[in-house]
Amino acid sequence: MSTPTFPRAASLLCISLFAISACSPSDSPTAVDHLTAHANRGVAGDAKSAHVPSSSTPGAMFNAARSSTSRYHASNLAARDGYVAPAECVAHPLLGGMGFHWASQSLVDPVFEPTRPEALLYAPGNGKRPKLVGVEYIVLDVGQPRPEFDGQPFDIGGVKPLMDAKVPHWSLHVWLYESNPNGLYTPFNPNVRCN
Repeated sequence: MSTPTFPRAASLLCISLFAISACSPSDSPTAVDHLTAHANRGVAGDAKSAHVPSSSTPGAMFNAARSSTSRYHASNLAARDGYVAPAECVAHPLLGGMGFHWASQSLVDPVFEPTRPEALLYAPGNGKRPKLVGVEYIVLDVGQPRPEFDGQPFDIGGVKPLMDAKVPHWSLHVWLYESNPNGLYTPFNPNVRCN
């Protein structure tokens, strides 16, 4: 499977910005903000903020994160541990979805802990049960080195629904339980759809 080149990815993101404003319901600003924040990365040519999908295979952090979050296939355990279910499922008509971001605000801090993600990603499942598909890490930037997950640098910004976008931070989606043909760390996953 080939990885899209940066110019192709930037073109898709520019198209996405148009589609977001044309296709997103006006009553869901948080979904638009999340989509816009991720779509804006790298379009302006800032090499540091561009998401570079990794072609590496999952490593030790991936395995540790998967082991520590597997209990959250039961969403009632996620709720018990402080993750809050949102009303909106984040998706884009061209890029795929991210799903529901069950966030734990108490975990959002300057410390990256691979076994304690700040958000759990759920896709709509069969019936009323959500399906755990991945995680998102959010790390406040207070001047420390940019975090990495198994060698993958975090994205700069991109999590408006979970915190004020003006607060410097890094974020990274990791598709622990749902394969993503666009890459393990790519924010949108065409295999995830919102109803």
